[in-house]
Amino acid sequence: MLTDHPDYPGWQEWRVGGEKQFNRAVLGLMLVRLDDAHRARIRIFPRELLSNSLGAIHGGAILSFIDVALFAGSSLLLGKNMANGVTVELGHQFFAPGDISRPLDAVVEVMRETGRMVFARGEVVQDDDLIGSFSGILRKIRRP
Repeated sequence: MLTDHPDYPGWQEWRVGGEKQFNRAVLGLMLVRLDDAHRARIRIFPRELLSNSLGAIHGGAILSFIDVALFAGSSLLLGKNMANGVTVELGHQFFAPGDISRPLDAVVEVMRETGRMVFARGEVVQDDDLIGSFSGILRKIRRP
């Protein structure tokens, strides 16, 4: 699921699902790293497929990215695979359009973990530009 990426020192590739499944087929290459003990950074590289009619990153693509980033970030911060969980709630506020030509980052922070739930929040950024903020609740699913 995590492998060091040779082209991006300090980053690991988050590989969940097959090449034809949503994460990799639509969002493309997804990189992850810990910024510090409390924040994980998840990065994608937008391409035309993710653009809207105005040439910015489509809001639905940003929401999809946030949904996946919540699991990737929580997995890194908690040291456990959250990829088999489900989203219970996702809230987002858009502040600015995303630039299709620059990497898009989600900075995730876990606020609380219980036996079955993870509560997280974060920001979507491009360099120093704040694109939006989000919060989410994830439910852990135990595999039989």
